[in-house]
Amino acid sequence: MTLKVLVVDDSSFFRRRVSEIINGDPRLEVIDCAVNGREAIDKTVQLKPDVITMDIEMPVMDGITSVREIMRQQPTPILMFSSLTHEGAKATLDALDAGALDFLPKKFEDIACNRDEAVSLLQNRVREIARKGIFMRRASPASSTLASSPALDARKEPTLPKRPLTDKLNSAKPTPKRVAGSFQASGKRYQLLAIGTSTGGPVALQKVLSALPANFPIPIVLVQHMPATFTAAFATRLNGLCKITVKEAEDGESIRPGCAYLAPGGLQMMVDGRPGSSRIKLVDGGDRMNYKPCVDVTFGSAAKIYGNSVLSIIMTGMGADGREGSRMLKSAGSTIWAQDADSCVVYGMPQAVAKEGISSEDLPLDRIAERIKIELNLV
Repeated sequence: MTLKVLVVDDSSFFRRRVSEIINGDPRLEVIDCAVNGREAIDKTVQLKPDVITMDIEMPVMDGITSVREIMRQQPTPILMFSSLTHEGAKATLDALDAGALDFLPKKFEDIACNRDEAVSLLQNRVREIARKGIFMRRASPASSTLASSPALDARKEPTLPKRPLTDKLNSAKPTPKRVAGSFQASGKRYQLLAIGTSTGGPVALQKVLSALPANFPIPIVLVQHMPATFTAAFATRLNGLCKITVKEAEDGESIRPGCAYLAPGGLQMMVDGRPGSSRIKLVDGGDRMNYKPCVDVTFGSAAKIYGNSVLSIIMTGMGADGREGSRMLKSAGSTIWAQDADSCVVYGMPQAVAKEGISSEDLPLDRIAERIKIELNLV
C-alpha cells in the first residue's frame, strides 16, 4: 500500500524538491502540499495523510503551533525540517515537545555525504515514522504519550527548586519478556546507568529522566543520535526539566553520581579510568563510523571499565546501533533492557538487542523510570 505524504513548507523550491524525492519511492506518494501551518491543519483533517513533512518557520502559522494543533485534532506522524543552528535546535526540540516524531536538517548536504545517500535517508525516515501512525490514532489525542508534551508531563509532579549546575554536581540468551504488573529488584549492585537511543529519543529521554529523583545514586551516560549543534541545547533543556543534573559531556571531566552526561554530536564518548574515579573521554567521530556519537562505542567502553555493574537500556531508534556494545556488556555480566515495540517511534535498535537475546526485559516507555527506581531501591 502506498503511504500518503503531505509536504508543508512556504518555499516553493523546497516543496518541489522534497516532493520529487518522496515520489521517487514507489511506496510513497505526495498527495498535496501546504504553504503554512494553518493550511497544514486543514489539509491534514481533510486528507488524513500517513505522514507530514513540516517546516518550522512559516507565515500565518508556524510549524510548532501547527504540530500541536494537528496532534490535538488528527494525530499524524510528523517529520520536521530544521536548520543546524542553536536557534534551529531549540525550535526543533519545541516541535518534538509538541508531538513531532523526528527531524532532519533542511540543507540536504548536512544529511549525508552525497545526494543518493540523502535521498535514501529521507525516504527511509518517512517510511519508518509512518509505521507509528496506527498506534497514534488508536489513542485519543488527550491520552497519547506522543501527542502530549513531555515538558508539561514533567510539571505534573512536584519538583524541587532548581539549583545551579555546580551545586547539583556536588550533591550526591533468554528471550526478552514483556513486563507486566509489578516489578521486583534483582538485588544486583550498579555503578553506572547507560542509555542509547536515536529516532524518537529526545521525547523518550525527557519522559524517563524527568521522573528520576534528585538523589539518584549513580552516574548516567546518554547517547542520542543528534547533530553537534543540537546536543548542547538538548542537554540544557533536559537539565531544566529534571531533578538530576543533565549536561553535555566534556572531555576529561569526572563522572559523578546524580549527573547524566550527554554525548556531544559529532564525537565519540567513552568512559575511562576505573569505577569510583572514572572520567569522560571524547574522541573524533572518525569517517568510518556511521553514528557520531555511537552507542556501541560508549557501551563497549563501559563494559571494559565497569564490568558487571552497568544497567543499560536501548530505547527507540532506527538501525542496530547499541547491539554490539550491549553484547559486550552482557558478556561482562551487566544488565540490558529494551524498550518495547508498541511504545517506540521506531523499533529498530531495541529490536536488534531483543532479537539476539541480549536484553532481559521488554519495557514500555511509561514504565522505564519506575523500573529503574525499583531496580536501584529508590522506592
